[in-house]
Amino acid sequence: MKCSHCGNTDSKVLDTRQSDRGVRRRRECLRCGARFSTMERMLATTMSVVKRDGRTEEFSREKLAAAIRTACAKRPFLAGAIEKMVDDIEEELQKRGRAEVSAQLIGELTMDRLSRADRVAYIRFASVYRDFADEDDFRRAIENLGDGPAPSASDQLALLPPERSGSRPRGRPRRR
Repeated sequence: MKCSHCGNTDSKVLDTRQSDRGVRRRRECLRCGARFSTMERMLATTMSVVKRDGRTEEFSREKLAAAIRTACAKRPFLAGAIEKMVDDIEEELQKRGRAEVSAQLIGELTMDRLSRADRVAYIRFASVYRDFADEDDFRRAIENLGDGPAPSASDQLALLPPERSGSRPRGRPRRR
């Protein structure tokens, strides 16, 4: 394991804990003394993804996570929410017990999770995945989202700070 501070490959394990995501190890670099954490996950059976054009490639968790991160950029997601979403999708694929899965299935599972988590992230992902051609495609996707439950105010970040009593509106110059 490489030290994230100096790049040294020699470290000692200080603590090991089981978690729902794998084994968490707290390490200390033997050169610089910096401490860092690592996560170890059991490798599941390898899956192949059948692309739209018929090509086959190995399933890449990192590629899925990058696509979801792009769709969720600058959206109010809790730390670890994207990783959890990737875990859920990968687990769902593993449960199916197939050596090959279609890219379409992965896209549909991803859109399902995103539509429940954040509507803007869903539209971003769907626009690329479904290759929207014009604004009508966006309109139809948004209308289809209207069928699901709307997120509550507590699920989204406020756009404006709460007003304080006795404070003047922002942006207006103070008269003297």
